[in-house]
Amino acid sequence: METQRCKGSRDLLPEDMAKFRHIEHVFRSSCLGWGYEEIRTPTLEYLHLFTSVGTLTPEMLSRVYSFLDWDGWSGERVVLRPDGTIPAARLYIENLAGVRPARLFYVENVFTFEETGRESRERWQCGAEIVGSARPLADVELIALALDVLDKLGIQGVRLHLSHAGVIASLLARLGLTSAEQAEAFNRILAGNSESLRDLIGAAPQLKDAVSLLFEVKGESAGYLRNLQALLGRPSPDPDLDASMNDFIAIADSLTGLRHEYEIDIATGKGFEYYTGIIFRFYLDGRVLGGGGRYDGLVPLLGGGAVPASGFALRIDRLMEHIAAWEEVKPSVLVRSEVDGTAVVPLCFEVAALLRKAGHAVELDQGYTGPTAHRWVVSLQGTAASPRFAVADRASGATVQADSPAQVVEAVGKCS
Repeated sequence: METQRCKGSRDLLPEDMAKFRHIEHVFRSSCLGWGYEEIRTPTLEYLHLFTSVGTLTPEMLSRVYSFLDWDGWSGERVVLRPDGTIPAARLYIENLAGVRPARLFYVENVFTFEETGRESRERWQCGAEIVGSARPLADVELIALALDVLDKLGIQGVRLHLSHAGVIASLLARLGLTSAEQAEAFNRILAGNSESLRDLIGAAPQLKDAVSLLFEVKGESAGYLRNLQALLGRPSPDPDLDASMNDFIAIADSLTGLRHEYEIDIATGKGFEYYTGIIFRFYLDGRVLGGGGRYDGLVPLLGGGAVPASGFALRIDRLMEHIAAWEEVKPSVLVRSEVDGTAVVPLCFEVAALLRKAGHAVELDQGYTGPTAHRWVVSLQGTAASPRFAVADRASGATVQADSPAQVVEAVGKCS
């Protein structure tokens, strides 16, 4: 029988896990430093959490892993979570309702089916959410936090792209589309298909210049948005469009003030239907490292009342591709016995424990057959009743003798 991993899955080797843990550590320490608290949601969630309120697009729903959770005759269909934000919103409603704002973060895996197996069906992501604040400042904070994490990881050349679901939805409404047509066009635009909207502007030729500016030109300042606002007419007959444009401009102005460069690309990236405001993506070499946005409609859809929210997630697998090899602390001391028998085993463990207590990473020899990378090798010689130790410092080539475990620790400490 051939032994292999499942299609679309990935093994993480020790060097991969060293990078993974480094990313996790940087993300956790950054979030804690910004006042966020860690959560973890179950891997399994009820399917209706993602279907009954239209929180996921049909395309995403077609890719979830679902199965029946048998419970007598009342079993419900459950899914492997395909997304981190919706379970986080559910957690907030069940456990933290009334806490405003709630700053939450998590490191979790999500699962989506991909037919070819070339893309991973299990992805680890690190995400952060602010639940309970409608201020543009919350969106700016999340973007700044994500950029802070990327900077601390040493990932250079990241491009921040900005879009706005509220602006898109308001423009679609002005084009005279039915609700069904708006939803269809909205999803195509969020998938990066700006051509779909240009095909529809014949219904409202007065918007041609504004729509062309919005979808054909990519701006890099709030001034671009102000020009767009002037073309649309201000005050606009649509208060929702005015509010969305003002929100977009406020966020862009704040990012400029923080000296964060960005590109306004209204049709960038794929998004879930629950986005209602800013949408942002982080790109490197044409690939998405992560992103997020505002989803003020999600908590209400889940029955949690009129609670605004915003969040983002970064793909750990993509981050791992762009950070240098990261080595965790490896055992620097090897303790081995040149004395046969079990009588000396407790003594070897005692030496190792004392060295670890002194701050060293220690490994007990289990039969190395060749040279090792340990800085020190402690060899137990003599007998259990009358032990002695040889402490070899491979950096200097010197070997010293010790008569007790305490002297071994002292000898290693002097060589450090």
